[in-house]
Amino acid sequence: MTIPGSKSQTIRAVLMSMLADGTSVIHNPLPSSDGLSAYSAATALGAQITREPGRWIVRGTAGQPRVPASVIDTGNSGTTTSFVTGICSLLEGSAEITGDEQIQSRPVRPEIEALAELGAAVKILRPGSDCPPVRVGGRIHGGVCHVPGYNSQHVSGILVPGALVPAGESVTIEVADPKEASYIQLTIDWMKKFGVTAEASADGRRFSVQGGQRYRASEVTVSGDWSGVAFPLVAAVCTDSRVTIHGADFDDPQGDKRVVQILRSMGADIRADRERGTLEVYGGRPLHGITIDMDDIPDALPALTVAACRADGETHFTTLAHIRVKESDRVAVMQEELSRCGADVSCSADDMVIRGGRPLHGAAVNCHKDHRVAMAMAVCGMMADGTMEIDGAECADVSFPGFYELFASAGAHFVCGERMA
Repeated sequence: MTIPGSKSQTIRAVLMSMLADGTSVIHNPLPSSDGLSAYSAATALGAQITREPGRWIVRGTAGQPRVPASVIDTGNSGTTTSFVTGICSLLEGSAEITGDEQIQSRPVRPEIEALAELGAAVKILRPGSDCPPVRVGGRIHGGVCHVPGYNSQHVSGILVPGALVPAGESVTIEVADPKEASYIQLTIDWMKKFGVTAEASADGRRFSVQGGQRYRASEVTVSGDWSGVAFPLVAAVCTDSRVTIHGADFDDPQGDKRVVQILRSMGADIRADRERGTLEVYGGRPLHGITIDMDDIPDALPALTVAACRADGETHFTTLAHIRVKESDRVAVMQEELSRCGADVSCSADDMVIRGGRPLHGAAVNCHKDHRVAMAMAVCGMMADGTMEIDGAECADVSFPGFYELFASAGAHFVCGERMA
């Protein structure tokens, strides 16, 4: 199985190419619905993008994004929403940003208030709401702003435009109770690919970027998506399978590559070949429960909860509060849907315990419009007795286009509507 390109990297590559001076080439972009949301936002802000098989060619705006002609609709993409919100603080004018029903329920006020500290003109358009739609305009200047740390996207959304404040000024972001440090590092690494530098304190509580920099056009390659790797990994580990996964970049900063180590700690037989970029999985081995700190890998929770159901004993998931404000409240949703299948799951505000080793059965479940929940329940269905019916399963295309077809090609029995995947 070959994993798709990273959703997170695709969005960063497209939006930084939009800000760059010159023409960039992005190899292996992920043309998922989230990737296409970033594409649409970049073109609305003035980029000219040619999409070819396996690569996108982006002519940038030289740090001067255009005031869009209409509302920017970011679809279901929280990352695109946060980055575009920040980028619009560079406009000589303003833009309205919205998204689908799920995006309109995700709080953006912390980023909005931080941008206001830097001089942006910002407004949440629904009275009494903390969520999009929002109106944002600029231009921001240097200074110090403050955000809570539960959502790394807000930090990244300020860092990227911060490099374009006037020369001699700088933007400093003070972060309270930081989470998801690897995603902010991913942003800093991608800024560097386009010729821009930013700095982070060792404790992740302060980020700074000097103004007067320029994003320079670059030729870049999007790595395989470690967040997506979690699903074939768990599927192979929890069934009597042997699977080779191609496209892994072991030097990539994506935090979700820690899933390999976690599954090994539970007893899985996973063998990595760094030179070939492959993972060999020998499934069906006994698994046992462990304690897993989810601070830096929120996207991995749905997949890992399925592995925990297969493991003997208790698996404790800790540091979960920030995972309750993703595409869904993934803590509550996974408890609800796994419980429908016979799992023993209990939760508090910041913790989850799964008492594994119990037989699971298929059920009619709902993915709550969350792509990672949909894929996790599909994997759960592979090891459960009977049939799993997943309402809204097509949302897997947000980050993993062709998910069901790929698994079907490896022997999984998935039926999508009236057709076999």
